Amino acid sequence: MICPNCRKEIAEYSNFCSFCGARQAEVAAARRVGPKRLMRSSTDSKIGGVCGGLAEYFEADPGIVRIVVTLITIASGFVFGILSYVVAWVILPTLQPEWGLHRLPTRAGTAAGVNPSPSISSVPYGGIQT
Repeated sequence: MICPNCRKEIAEYSNFCSFCGARQAEVAAARRVGPKRLMRSSTDSKIGGVCGGLAEYFEADPGIVRIVVTLITIASGFVFGILSYVVAWVILPTLQPEWGLHRLPTRAGTAAGVNPSPSISSVPYGGIQT
């Protein structure tokens, strides 16, 4: 899906553009099948994807959700906020992106993310050339 504001490619199910923050059309919500589930975001993630998942679930801006979670964490003396974030991180499943949208760019003849140049591990004796 292309953001109409900044013209960059974003995930099909995004409510907001991860580049410019513009709210996307309700087309993504109309294509959703079944009940809405609370899941960690794999595309809008800073630490564990909990705030990104909450933002997608409540159809809110992820930055605002992060600010609210931070304020709750500070106001509760850090223990409640950090503990609840860790529990949500462990319990909530991760929403996996569609393979076609988030695949790493590849060069012809190489696997995704593989550097064809020789590394130091290919040199004998732990990298010391003789």
